[in-house]
Amino acid sequence: MALLDDMFDLTGKVAVVTGGGSGIGEATSVVLAEAGAAVVVADINVEAAEVTAKQIVEQGAKAVALRTDVQLRADHDAAVDRAVTEFGSADIYCNIAGIPCDTLVSEISEPDLDRMIGINLKGVLFGCQAAMRVMKAQGTGGNIVNVSSTGIDITALGNGIYGMTKAGVAMLSMFLATEGGPFGIRVNAIAPGATETAFSSRHKYDADGNFDETKWEQFLEGMRSAGPLHMVGEAIDQAMLILYLVSPAARFATGNIFRVNGGQSMAW
Repeated sequence: MALLDDMFDLTGKVAVVTGGGSGIGEATSVVLAEAGAAVVVADINVEAAEVTAKQIVEQGAKAVALRTDVQLRADHDAAVDRAVTEFGSADIYCNIAGIPCDTLVSEISEPDLDRMIGINLKGVLFGCQAAMRVMKAQGTGGNIVNVSSTGIDITALGNGIYGMTKAGVAMLSMFLATEGGPFGIRVNAIAPGATETAFSSRHKYDADGNFDETKWEQFLEGMRSAGPLHMVGEAIDQAMLILYLVSPAARFATGNIFRVNGGQSMAW
């Protein structure tokens, strides 16, 4: 067990997790903290980030919350700088914050397009740039994990703009892995399938904003039937993959797009 313990031990590491106030970001923040990392929980909803950070501290680990609008380069710089000033370094950066889009490509408005690109693509790029600036200067390597999507593999109607931004994240991750390699910086992306978080909760409501149990169950059943495991994922499924990717166990993994989606993209 000593080898396994060492391979997944993040003691002394410092992580920044965007979108850390809920869903995959929250689960990732907690898992990395349990593995020994100090965590900057970055989220535009600072109250949610504070709840996550409080949970981590109450469990005996280190965390601080920071309001972060991922569309702003300065906020990413502030997140890595807070990691350094608060905990001494910035070794892990997880770009998890993102938003969905259910509009047809042929019908999306320019403001909505700009917002999707600003959060889902530029937000990831800015996070990577901020992380690499500090990781290169530290000279001790580092790990960046970006969130792409199974939406890069399938053509579900209404998912086109979202899939476009997430395909950009996948390609961005491969290029940055090439740039970061000589500095010991590994960059990978995960491409989640249907995962039951606040991100998917929009499928719970009708056009008037009322909870529609039938609609929600139909959505869940559709996602279950899309893959051979016939299940919908949970945030912890993605968080455990991220733990692997930022740990010494994944020292030979970089520039990859890892799919944890119950086989949905394979079976589509």
